Parts: sequence; C-alpha cells; structure tokens
Amino acid sequence: MDRNSQCWCGSGKKYKKCHLEFDEKIMSIKLDFYKGQIRPPHTIIKTPTDIEGIKKSAVINDAALDLVAEHMKVGVDTEMLNQLAHEYIVSQGGIPACLNYEGYPKSICVSINDVVCHGIPSKDTILKDGDIVNVDITTIYNGYYADASRMFMIGNVSEEAEKLVRVARECMIKGIEAIRPWGFLGDIGAAVQLHAHAHGYSVVTDLGGHGIGKKFHEEPFVPHVGEAGTGMLLVPGMVLTVEPMINTGKYAVYIDKNDDWTVYTKDHSLSAQWEHTVLITDDGVEILAK
Repeated sequence: MDRNSQCWCGSGKKYKKCHLEFDEKIMSIKLDFYKGQIRPPHTIIKTPTDIEGIKKSAVINDAALDLVAEHMKVGVDTEMLNQLAHEYIVSQGGIPACLNYEGYPKSICVSINDVVCHGIPSKDTILKDGDIVNVDITTIYNGYYADASRMFMIGNVSEEAEKLVRVARECMIKGIEAIRPWGFLGDIGAAVQLHAHAHGYSVVTDLGGHGIGKKFHEEPFVPHVGEAGTGMLLVPGMVLTVEPMINTGKYAVYIDKNDDWTVYTKDHSLSAQWEHTVLITDDGVEILAK
C-alpha cells in the first residue's frame, strides 16, 4: 500500500500515519512454517470504533447474564431464563444473536450437567438441586457482537461438580493469561490443556473459541488444546473468545439428533465452560465481555 494512501482500516488517515508501522512490525516477525505460524489478515484487526462498539454490546450482554444469575435456583425452568435475557437485551436496543442463528430456536443457550453447549431452553427443563449449569449469551448492538458464558451451581452440588466448575474457570483464566501481543494462538490452548490435564480432566477439541466483532464467528478458530508457539500470530486489535469446555471424563462429544443442536459428552460425564471476549492490546489483554 502506498504510504500516502488512505489506511486499509477505514480510519480516513494516511497509511503512513496509521497502520504502516503496525504492518512493518508484523512483517518483521519471522514465522516458522512447520509450526503453522501465519500472519492475521487485516480484516480481523479492529479499529478504535470497532472496539468501542464491541464494548457497548458487552455492557448489555454482561447485564443480561447478571439478570439471569439472580434467578438461578431450584425449580426454575430454562425457558424463563431465556425470556428474561431476551426481553432485557431487546429493551436495551440490542438483538439476541443466538435467536434464529443457523436455525437455533432460542435467544440463549442453557447447558446442564453432561450438556457441553448449545442446550436449548424449555419449559420442560427444570433446574434441580445439584445441577451445574452453563448460560451462554451473545448480544448484537449497533452491528457489533459480544459473547460470554458463566457457570452456575444449583443448590447442593457434589464435590466433583464444584471442583469441575472451579477448574474450568481456572482453565479459561490460564488461557487468557497466556495471550500476549506478538505471541501465538497455540499459547492459549497449551495453557488450558496443561491445567485441565493436571487435574485429570479432558478438553473438548471439536469446539472452541473464535474471533468476534461485526460477525458472530470470525477468524481465527481458537483451539483449547495445542502447542505453544504455533498457529496464528496474535497482534493488538484482535478480539476473540476464550471458552474452554472441560469434561470430567473423555473429550468426545456428540450432537443430539432430535434437535441438531444440543452437544453432550459421549460418556455422559459432567462438563463445564466459562467464556470471556477479550481484546489484545499493545501490552496484554483487556476483557470486554464476561
């Protein structure tokens, strides 16, 4: 790109005064083909306007999760949780991103015990004492997406379940802590995998995190297993989700043929997941949605 042309990011500034130095930094880093190291495309680098838009969406998304948290108790049906989140998001001018996404019928995902993800809310699904529950919400606001999920423990849960929920959150945190500008995507999975395996747990490999911004799912796919120093170069301005799914049993999963959405552990062991949306900054990361 010519130094005096308008920058590719759409800022309206000349390239030499905007992303020239950034691009030179990216190109100066020697990549190892054998480790699958690649440079990120410009299309997934967020501008300050993009970041501000994602942050505003995240405010609504976090508040929706807070609202759901207030109603997590024995006897509540998961459709009620769905309606609470839906009505709140819409009241704030947002759009529940999950609703009708590739045919998904509800506004949030509620996944209980051996359901890994994409559990469909229903009036017939009642929260019971001892359940562990993941609630996953994604909001669109003014064209920008924010995505996060949390675990909840209903009533008196077993020690096994409590430990899984705690360690799953630690795995997410370890993954986020492994992110550094000019590091690599594989650093995230390596950190998650090491912590999960240290506790005797497995990590789901068929599903993972993703880039996010003006679309629900953008590059890169974020695996939660892997080798440090491999995969895409991580640079400031990238926004992605870290959302490891941790099982007490084996990592294999299957999709319910009755609804084509609900993902279960194949051995019906317990599963837990936490998710944050994070921005890679010049000196680390900033959590945008939690």
